[in-house]
Amino acid sequence: MVTVTERWKQVYPGARVATLIMRNVHNINSHPGLEKRKRSLEKELCLKFGDKETSALKSLPPIQVYTAYYKRFKKTYPLLQQLKTLAGKQSPLPTVSGLVDAMFLAEMKNLLLTAGHDLEKVAAPVIIDTSLGGERFVKLNREPQVLKPNDMIMADRKGVISSVLYGPDQRTKITLQTREVLFVVYAPDGIAKENVHQHLQDIRENVSLFSPQAEFASEKIYSSLGEETVNP
Repeated sequence: MVTVTERWKQVYPGARVATLIMRNVHNINSHPGLEKRKRSLEKELCLKFGDKETSALKSLPPIQVYTAYYKRFKKTYPLLQQLKTLAGKQSPLPTVSGLVDAMFLAEMKNLLLTAGHDLEKVAAPVIIDTSLGGERFVKLNREPQVLKPNDMIMADRKGVISSVLYGPDQRTKITLQTREVLFVVYAPDGIAKENVHQHLQDIRENVSLFSPQAEFASEKIYSSLGEETVNP
């Protein structure tokens, strides 16, 4: 289903992009088990980072890697701002839907950038690529976006479905009707394969809280060397 372009391999030789597919998912508005897990993580992050300056947060290994990526495009890593808001202002994690919350909960725990898509809306095959610049897609907030050159992207037959700089698209977004889901982790050079794998495991565990019948379909990690083996 997924192929990697030579251009991506050349531009980002040390990077990884990982995919997690789950089927037979029952998405819901919220779930007490997931909310309890959120409250626990909020408390943990507040205790750990509540009194930290922005410079200290930027020195955290995952954030340091993403900050370097975003800096090349004169942008800031969005999860850094979200961590500052959560830990510093004790702002609670939002409730959107089970699948979105399961993903965002793992994002805040591991600080790895992740996109979510309704797999049934994705027009396979899918490619992992870098933008040439000028490509257009519609973001989650329904605003049109023109891509900058050399951004990591994922695209299907109909166009771009997610970008590191601008997030997932509107066309393939997760809804309450989503029954098959594709999670995509973008990991620039400096993020270990083991960390990516653990992040995907955390998403799976979060989903299983509210949808125990969900079926794990596949987990793939791609790099410039090709598809990498995922150890159990």
